[in-house]
Amino acid sequence: MTIQKKITKGIYLVIDPSMDRLLLLDKLRLALQQPIAAVQIWDNFDKNADIDGFIRPVSALCAEADTPLLMNNRWEYLLHFPLDGVHFDQIPDDMGAIRQKVGRTFISGLTCNNDLSWVRWAAAHRLDYISFCSVFPSSTANSCELVDFDTVRQARALFSRPIFLAGGIRPENMDKLNTLPYDGVAVVSGIMSVADPIDAIKKYSEQLIKKQ
Repeated sequence: MTIQKKITKGIYLVIDPSMDRLLLLDKLRLALQQPIAAVQIWDNFDKNADIDGFIRPVSALCAEADTPLLMNNRWEYLLHFPLDGVHFDQIPDDMGAIRQKVGRTFISGLTCNNDLSWVRWAAAHRLDYISFCSVFPSSTANSCELVDFDTVRQARALFSRPIFLAGGIRPENMDKLNTLPYDGVAVVSGIMSVADPIDAIKKYSEQLIKKQ
């Protein structure tokens, strides 16, 4: 029997498939030596990308580390690939129909902004987590509006499952988030664009521990 993976608190790593594949896999392999809440594949595929050739080795690394692997937006990939869930950047039209078509339990999450109705939707549809974007200006989250910290505080009363923060987060600015009720941080370049992903994750983890 397959044991359903769950997402809890910690570091939520987002990987960009437009990155050189060998370099990406090497850095991901290193990153997965540290505790990771989940890995998300950003749906930033080139038009003629070998999606199967990308997802399967990433999935193998995550499976070996027992780390959930999620796809960004393209929920239909759960029908064809060994993925543990999907992260939506927009509220899907019919979550019930998606669950029925996938035909198995999977992790689901949603990017939220300053509109608390999205948080209420996530709670009503029993999503496993939400992520707020963007808490700081960020080149990789440039489509997100800046989130008011009061929105995050209000969200905690509406959503009891893990809340992640994303956008421009570095270990050196995480102290500015200490008053917020969050469970983890979503990171792209802060881990995948540095020379030593292990050291980067340790620094993020140290700041998360200090917040507790």
